[in-house]
Amino acid sequence: MLNFIYYPVSAILWFWHKAFGFVFSPTSGVAWALSVIFLVFTLRAILYKPFVGQVRSMRKMQEFQPEIQKLRKKYANDKQKMTQEMQRLQSEQGVNPLGGCLPVLIQVPVFIGLFHVLREFKPGKTENYIFNATDVQSFVESDLFGAKLGASIVPIQGAPSLAELGTTVGQMLVVMIPLMIMAGVFTHITARHSVARQTEAQSANPQSAIMNKLMLYVFPIGVVVGAPFLPLAILMYWVANNLWTLAQQRIVYNKIDSEEAEKKEKATTTRQALAPKPGQKPNRNGTASDADRADADPADEAQVDLTKDTETNGDTPAPPARKPGAKPVKPSSGQQRGGSNGSPNARNGRATSGGSRPSAARKGKKRR
Repeated sequence: MLNFIYYPVSAILWFWHKAFGFVFSPTSGVAWALSVIFLVFTLRAILYKPFVGQVRSMRKMQEFQPEIQKLRKKYANDKQKMTQEMQRLQSEQGVNPLGGCLPVLIQVPVFIGLFHVLREFKPGKTENYIFNATDVQSFVESDLFGAKLGASIVPIQGAPSLAELGTTVGQMLVVMIPLMIMAGVFTHITARHSVARQTEAQSANPQSAIMNKLMLYVFPIGVVVGAPFLPLAILMYWVANNLWTLAQQRIVYNKIDSEEAEKKEKATTTRQALAPKPGQKPNRNGTASDADRADADPADEAQVDLTKDTETNGDTPAPPARKPGAKPVKPSSGQQRGGSNGSPNARNGRATSGGSRPSAARKGKKRR
């Protein structure tokens, strides 16, 4: 029913077994173990871009998390309206919640496919999807420190027993215990690294707090407890997957952090370039020189030019042009009384000379 999953998984595993079987022996447990590990690396490399999209989507979700909280409070009694508004907000921000789940959703069928393919490596089988009878016999005969990669301590119903596979519980434990511990520890570290990237608002959310505890403690413990029921190859798959996740998270998060820091630095540089210099007035365009020119008085500029001409030629400057609507300047009282020269003595002189003639005529009449 799930052949569309089983065939691709077995094809990738077959390819890497041929590659490492050429270096090592085809029946070597190292070749088969490396085949499982590089099956993980191949699938995770294919999912690299979706993972980057997942991280960017999570970052955007964190940015407008306050808006989501407002919508939840506003439409607390109307779930349908709240869902519509949240979908509208997500579409405006260009965020697809399903995009963040894509890498995880794809890994689940791969895990199921690998588990099923490993179970089909049984003694006497002539084929296993892509693998032929020789490949099946090669996997059955291979071991790693005496432990069979397709075997589990607690045999699953229908699977061959440890005695039929040619191994013992002690040999299985020698390899399984280190893998069990590594799987639990790396699962915890991966979860802690993801939780550390969450904001305070997300951590304070009750649902997020419950999920964080599950990821940090319940899942790692579940891996350790369930290890005896899983084939050794599945534990190798789990350890390799967590190692890849840790390295990928560090690389992607550092890359995105550097991009955001560069954007902030550019924005700061742009603001500083548009900021007015000391002593200059800013304007709407952000340039202080334009503001100074716009604020300057044309009459003042004309007066400055006249002053410069006077200092150069030694001439008396003409009065500045009167502004439109300004009242004319009245002459001083001294100018009105003094005539053209502005001196009161000139007027007094005319009055004195004009007044001497009538006095002489009067003197002549008296003598007669």
